[in-house]
Amino acid sequence: MENNLKKLRKLKGISQGDLAHYLEVSRQTINSIENGKFDPSLTLTIKLTRFFEVSLEEIFIHKD
Repeated sequence: MENNLKKLRKLKGISQGDLAHYLEVSRQTINSIENGKFDPSLTLTIKLTRFFEVSLEEIFIHKD
């Protein structure tokens, strides 16, 4: 699934490691999500929306 995670993270001025630490996941998990190699769990998705204070649709792009 495509996403805007990298863009949002850079706008906040934080590293993958900083985001991973806050979300209690590995930096590799953040990297995999940003590169579309891993779709996060619902729990992690909720944490992302709360951290960035945006809607799900502003992070993840669903294409049919």
